[in-house]
Amino acid sequence: MAFIDVIEPDEAEPSSELAAFYERVGAERGNVANVHRVASLHPPLAASHLDLYMSLMYDREAGLDRRRREMIAVAVSRANDCGYCVTHHSEALSKYEDDEALVETLGREPTAADLDPADRALVDFALRLTDEPGAMASTHAEELREHGFDDEDILAAAAVTSYFNFVNRLNLGLGAELEDDEDREYDH
Repeated sequence: MAFIDVIEPDEAEPSSELAAFYERVGAERGNVANVHRVASLHPPLAASHLDLYMSLMYDREAGLDRRRREMIAVAVSRANDCGYCVTHHSEALSKYEDDEALVETLGREPTAADLDPADRALVDFALRLTDEPGAMASTHAEELREHGFDDEDILAAAAVTSYFNFVNRLNLGLGAELEDDEDREYDH
């Protein structure tokens, strides 16, 4: 149970902004996750959050492929001890990464995951930005360039990392609970 009041989809006033939001989430994602429900008291926040998520994770023109975006999501969420996002995004990563042992290790201990050099540099960048944001320097972006990432990729890496730092804290701060397995069916 969340730490604050939540308006469930079946409790939203018909034709309200919240009802429209829930309908949109169901249509776009296949289900309404608890991360969206915890923002139900302020529908504009919930909608803006969804827009940002969809842009960062689904825009194929915005640098990095989906697999790498999900790797960042899992690594950052583990660093922040957000089991909710580790579970959701490990499941999503499994759609793009065939090595289940890698997905499991990334979700348990990101620094121990057996990644190729480019993916290791990317995950290390995300973890550094998460753990020591004030220590970031141009050398960290240059390190990514040395592994073949361009500036759009670096922007995507920083944006996805920053988003998951935000959403991890939102989930942890408001007590968003992980849904049951059968309620975690989403369009990835």
